Amino acid sequence: MRDPRYDILFEPMQIGPVTSKNRFYQVPHCNGGGYRDPSAAAAMRGIKSEGGWGVIFTEQCEMHHTSEITPFIELRLWEDKDIPQLRRMSEKMKEHGALAGIQLAYSGVNGPNLYSKEVPLAVSAQPIRTFTNDPVQARALDKQDITNLRRWFVNAAKRSKMAGFDLINLYGAHGFGIFQHFLSRATNHRTDEYGGSLENRSRFAQEVIADIKEAVGDSMGIALRVSLDETIGELGFSNAEVRDFVEMNRNLPDIWDLAQGAWEDCSGPSRFKEEAAQEELVRGIHELTDKPIVGVGRFTSPDVMAKMVKSGTLDMIGCARPSIADPFIPRKIDEGRVEDIRECIGCNICITGDMTMSISRCTQNPTFMEEWRKGWHPERMNTKGSSENVLVVGSGPAGLEASRALSERGYDVAIAEAGTQVGGRVTRERELPGLSAWGRVVDYRDYQISQKPNVETYFDSALDAESILEFGFENVCIATGAKWRRDGVSRQHVVPFATDASMPIYTPDDIMDGQRPSGKVVIYDDDHYYMGGVLAELLAKEGCEVTIITPAAYLSEWTNNTLEQHAIHKKLAEMGVSIVLNRGVTEIASGHVKSNCSFTDMNMDFGCDAVVMVSSKLENNSVYTDLKAREDEWADAGIKSVKIIGDANAPGPIAWATYAGHRYARELDGEDIGDDLPFRREITELAAE
Repeated sequence: MRDPRYDILFEPMQIGPVTSKNRFYQVPHCNGGGYRDPSAAAAMRGIKSEGGWGVIFTEQCEMHHTSEITPFIELRLWEDKDIPQLRRMSEKMKEHGALAGIQLAYSGVNGPNLYSKEVPLAVSAQPIRTFTNDPVQARALDKQDITNLRRWFVNAAKRSKMAGFDLINLYGAHGFGIFQHFLSRATNHRTDEYGGSLENRSRFAQEVIADIKEAVGDSMGIALRVSLDETIGELGFSNAEVRDFVEMNRNLPDIWDLAQGAWEDCSGPSRFKEEAAQEELVRGIHELTDKPIVGVGRFTSPDVMAKMVKSGTLDMIGCARPSIADPFIPRKIDEGRVEDIRECIGCNICITGDMTMSISRCTQNPTFMEEWRKGWHPERMNTKGSSENVLVVGSGPAGLEASRALSERGYDVAIAEAGTQVGGRVTRERELPGLSAWGRVVDYRDYQISQKPNVETYFDSALDAESILEFGFENVCIATGAKWRRDGVSRQHVVPFATDASMPIYTPDDIMDGQRPSGKVVIYDDDHYYMGGVLAELLAKEGCEVTIITPAAYLSEWTNNTLEQHAIHKKLAEMGVSIVLNRGVTEIASGHVKSNCSFTDMNMDFGCDAVVMVSSKLENNSVYTDLKAREDEWADAGIKSVKIIGDANAPGPIAWATYAGHRYARELDGEDIGDDLPFRREITELAAE
């Protein structure tokens, strides 16, 4: 039964003409599907409805063709033809009593229009502000354009109603929405009645909301998403002005949706942002309005959620990433199963789907965006197949997820762990600076497995092919992980390069094992994700003089996709780490490394006492290779299948490992599909010639 401390989270909340059944509000979030994968996105939202959310929103939906953000893949509501796919989504959202919301976005200065080829329209004439610095400028909206834009919002609102939505979210946060562009002096340089004073800069939002309320306000609630603080100095929309704006327009929308200024601030990873990190910015705003407030903060704890409401800071608990990691959070709290929540780890792998224009993943929830494509449900496994038992060799993220999911299907599972604790790489990496929350990947699975009578874990159990053949398990899953290379092979070097034996060389595994360099340390980062930066932080804190060299144009370049690259660079620079970009390492000599320019190949020496090599990984696949070599003995040993998964098969981020473990568990004893696709996809309909 539900803990009475959380009763307040299940009280209804009126939002204009509609009422949410509780205070759980899934704020708009992208998923890499958009207009390309509408059924996948619809099913994903439908799962959240089943999970008990009171309000569920789409991602941003481009409401007019004159403002689109290609190559990024979002929803579109450009014409009536777009209504059916959006109706499919709203119906899924409402299937279990949630309110269905759509976020209408006009991107203005953020919309390069690379697909529509329309001249971009912005509040003021400026270069387009995107992730890719497109060499395009927007022209300023004239009075007729503003009149048109108001009409386009009304048209989109009417189409939203036809598509079955209950709520409209007007996007004016993260620097991405036209409403923020009018409000912020950084993007509003106008001298007419729409520029200058806050009263003038508020005019467009007032007009559009009045227009929409007149058109659909009797049946649809209106949320205005506003940035709490752009944090860009005097020109930005500050928290003080936000408060003035809310007080000046206290009853303007039906609910205020408050978010941090930049997306990087609002959805900062756990490495740099704690749960409820925006509480201070929100506190006190409620006194300035008669309307409810929803805010975000990577809320995973029901205690923190209840505190936010009881303190009067928020009326509704906004979640994006936590609703991805566990779409059943409300239901689990309601049913008194708090310990079963898959807590978001704040790694931001989900965001990389949007940034790379691909289907999103989640480290904690491998079923995210596979609900329709593969028929995977986050809380229910398919029924057990014909065999009875599985030996899982290795208890890293892939092995743990495979074991957990296999036990849910009803298999007897034995986990053989060579060490003395479960978790593999996650158990080691969680001890590094800023990565403690990542340990939830292990904690959740370890707890779930501990509740299963059909799973046994054996420590100090390094197995070879001979012992596995003797055990007699029907299925063998090899999840033995990988180790970091020390020979520099990665992207710059496809074969080992010259190293002097006198130079101490460390790998990330050495550092995590407790070994330490001293003095001047060069970190060669040809991995480009988080590890190089994390180790630079660790060693700098411990007194080393650190230089990090990377062939990329950015430090930890791939973390641009997780919204933390700027924070990593800033932190290391402030710590005194020397950051060397666009340079590789060609040789490790005695007392120095030789470095070449990525463009000119010109050489430079960097003196050092030790080198940390962050390049690529080698699979720990020898047991699998030995078993494959003895495949003719499997039948006599009672073995039906042997499969290798996770880093042991092909190293990647932790989300790739949990996905591999889940997929193995789902597909065990399944039918051979031959060359058929292992997932469903939607094909664009051909127009009549």
